[in-house]
Amino acid sequence: MGLPKWKPCLNSVDAGKYDRPMRFSLPVLALALLAIGSRTPEEQYNLGVMYAKGEGVPQDFSEAAKWLRLAADQGNANAQFSLGFMYDNGQGVPPDVTEAVKWYRLAAEQGLRQAQSNLGVAYEKGEGVLEDHKEAVKWYRLAAEQGLAQAQSNLGAMYANGKGVPEDAVLSYAWMVLAAWQGDVTAKENRQIMVGVMSKKQVVEAEILSMKLLKKIEANTSD
Repeated sequence: MGLPKWKPCLNSVDAGKYDRPMRFSLPVLALALLAIGSRTPEEQYNLGVMYAKGEGVPQDFSEAAKWLRLAADQGNANAQFSLGFMYDNGQGVPPDVTEAVKWYRLAAEQGLRQAQSNLGVAYEKGEGVLEDHKEAVKWYRLAAEQGLAQAQSNLGAMYANGKGVPEDAVLSYAWMVLAAWQGDVTAKENRQIMVGVMSKKQVVEAEILSMKLLKKIEANTSD
């Protein structure tokens, strides 16, 4: 049972948690950060994102990579993810998928769901690491269980295609439902494909399972 429309998805440079933790205007924040002699990893991350997005400062990917690296070297997971993305896309640094995977892994091991998902893509496609579908499923699942739609969609596709896990239409559909509810277009398309190859009983079973998965995710991410 193949899903020709399935495409693994990478996340963007904006990791989220430390994107805009302060409510000052961006130009004021930029000047304040530049004036500080000793910056925290969070401030370094924020300044790196600002340079990457050109918010409050001229857009400069090389400068963004500089500040992100400073924060990443101190263990900031958001900075590690963002630096990995820049290596993945050759923004401010030479493109290097092996280096990208290195930073994704460091962030993923700290539980950052975007990094977990991107590490899953790397293993699924064999980019920067040896192709390993079981390892891809492991990382997709970790991100999916934290509610990340792209990871849920990719995990559903792995179950549909029997890649890294036994083929399971019910589990595939259940994960795609969760991703589709969040607006994931690929999941919506693939869910319709799945309906065409599943029995009504399987669809009902999958809908029930999706609700159980949702409750589990909500319980795990409520803190």
